[in-house]
Amino acid sequence: MVARMVHAPRLPELARVVCTPEQLRTVHMTVSVLLDYPGERTGAALGAARESMAGLPPLVQQDVEAFCEWAGRSGLRAMAEHYVDTFDQRRRCALYLSYYAVGDTRQRGAAILGFKAVLRALGFEQVRDELADYLPLVLELSGLTGDRLVLELLASHREGIEVMRSALRGYRSPYAHLLDALCRTLPPVDAATHERYQRLVTQGPPAEMVGTTSAFADAMPFAPAFALADGSSRS
Repeated sequence: MVARMVHAPRLPELARVVCTPEQLRTVHMTVSVLLDYPGERTGAALGAARESMAGLPPLVQQDVEAFCEWAGRSGLRAMAEHYVDTFDQRRRCALYLSYYAVGDTRQRGAAILGFKAVLRALGFEQVRDELADYLPLVLELSGLTGDRLVLELLASHREGIEVMRSALRGYRSPYAHLLDALCRTLPPVDAATHERYQRLVTQGPPAEMVGTTSAFADAMPFAPAFALADGSSRS
């Protein structure tokens, strides 16, 4: 018998918590604000996050506090540099949920329209030029409404969220604390989701790429370089 030298990828272990509907909305809104690109409102967001922690489950409190401590020590410029290096340069950390489901294929537009449909169904309009599958935007919607449609949307993209969480842990990014806080509030991962997670980690998302890509990008679905999904740059 040939000995196995590697094992199938496994999700990082995570203890989950029971949240009231109000706690769930608070966690999702807190993660939404802190997971967005650092800017002039980041200081106020960190203060608000610290204030909101008192009413959250202890494990979630620890996650949020760990991130806030790092952010407070680092300062806005260092945070922004780390953010760009992490989320804009690493495919496994893409904050656009439909990327994990359909990759940069021709199905991407239809997938994003699905997110927009949920937004409209709940009576909201986007006031910022951002793709509708942007995780902080989806979490903001969850925090504002607590609606099951948004929770189902997160659940349907759970494997992508877990790929992101695993990658952030692997890169030792403080942003991993925020993904831990989020995933503690979501239902346990079932066998089908775990299988999709394993497939994503080993194979990457669908590889039919839109536009011009290098041979390495085609061969390596999770190559390090990651351009913003809407083709824009950070301002």
